[in-house]
Formats: sequence, structure tokens, C-alpha cells
Amino acid sequence: MSEIIIAAFMLLGGFFALIAAIGVLRLPDVLTRMHASTKAGTLGSSLILIGGAVYYAETEVTVRVVAIIVFLMLTAPIGAHMLGRAAARDDQKKKQK
Repeated sequence: MSEIIIAAFMLLGGFFALIAAIGVLRLPDVLTRMHASTKAGTLGSSLILIGGAVYYAETEVTVRVVAIIVFLMLTAPIGAHMLGRAAARDDQKKKQK
């Protein structure tokens, strides 16, 4: 039964990582690319990490996985905000010239 749960987490994580990669390649502007990479990329990474934690089923691994997921959830929006702000400022500078 745990193999099915692990496979589901890994496949879903891989699917969301693929969607993030396709979004970065196909979407037209910086803000939509940033949205795809942060939201779907973070979700995909988290699901893959959860699958790894279920596979190993050790307290130490689970604590590390939780710490990594919390770190991703805290830093991805901040990084996306900074990228968006830099892109908006660059766009404003181009409009002024």
C-alpha cells in the first residue's frame, strides 16, 4: 500500500514540475513565467519530497523534508516578488526613455 502512495506523490510531483517547466518555456511574459515557476515548481518539489519521506519513513528524514518544504514555501514567494518588482522597474525605465 505504501508503494502506491509513494508512486502517487512522485508522479504528481513530477507532473507539476513538468507543468512548471512548460510554463517557463511557453508563457509570454516575465510575470506569468514567474507565477508558473514558483507555484507549480514549489508544489512539485514538495510532493516529491513527501514521497521520499514516506519511502524512508524515518523521523530524521521526515523532519528534514518538513524543514525543506517550509523553506521553499517561505522563500519562493519572496523571490518571485523580487523578480516581479525588478521586471516592473525595468519596464518603467524602458517606458521613460
